[in-house]
Amino acid sequence: MSRVALVTGGTRGIGAAISVALKNAGRTVVANYAGNDAAADAFHKETGIDVIKFDAGNFEQCAEAVKQIEAKYGVIEILVNNAGITRDAVLSKMNRDMWDAVIDTNLGSCFNLCKLTFDGMKAHKFGRIVNIGSINGQAGQYGQVNYAAAKSGIHGFTKALAQEGARFSITANAVAPGYVDTDMVRSVPPDVLEKIIAKIPRGRLGTAEDIARGVVFLTADEADFITGSTLSINGGQHMY
Repeated sequence: MSRVALVTGGTRGIGAAISVALKNAGRTVVANYAGNDAAADAFHKETGIDVIKFDAGNFEQCAEAVKQIEAKYGVIEILVNNAGITRDAVLSKMNRDMWDAVIDTNLGSCFNLCKLTFDGMKAHKFGRIVNIGSINGQAGQYGQVNYAAAKSGIHGFTKALAQEGARFSITANAVAPGYVDTDMVRSVPPDVLEKIIAKIPRGRLGTAEDIARGVVFLTADEADFITGSTLSINGGQHMY
């Protein structure tokens, strides 16, 4: 029986590519989404991947979703925490709601779902956790103190969790994407985007598939000696 994988934010952009890549690697994949029913339905029809709607930043909703997934498919052994939002503003114009929303969704979701799946992984003596960080959590970014804090927190969270999981054959790693050709990045003004690409040694934006290949590698059964690491996939823009 194939291992069960949950991908948060798994029906669009990078998350969708991860979900498809894991399915192609033989995993039973469930893709979470927060609000876009039409996109989730289209993704399900196109890929055959089961989708489930819940707020990854809400512990109670996560608990109910994990219960439903495990009742249907069995213990979640692969967890990809990809859910993320932005609420950009310079600090002087950022309010507490903007801060809390990003911290709860981007970082709080990692706590919620790792907490809720860790015991099952321990019981199975197998687990693969991949938390999606960001180049902006490594290098910072103007107007993103909330996002940079959340993503930087993911990197530290991952290293600490790796130490807790190691003796149970649970690995925890992070992937830090650079600028990837998604709807979010394409919404950046063209002149700004041109400057961003000029700073990438590879001379292009990343693709969602670039990130997905890294996740598949880190979640493989054979990747059991890789834990506590951050895999930077950014075209050489930031070497950390």
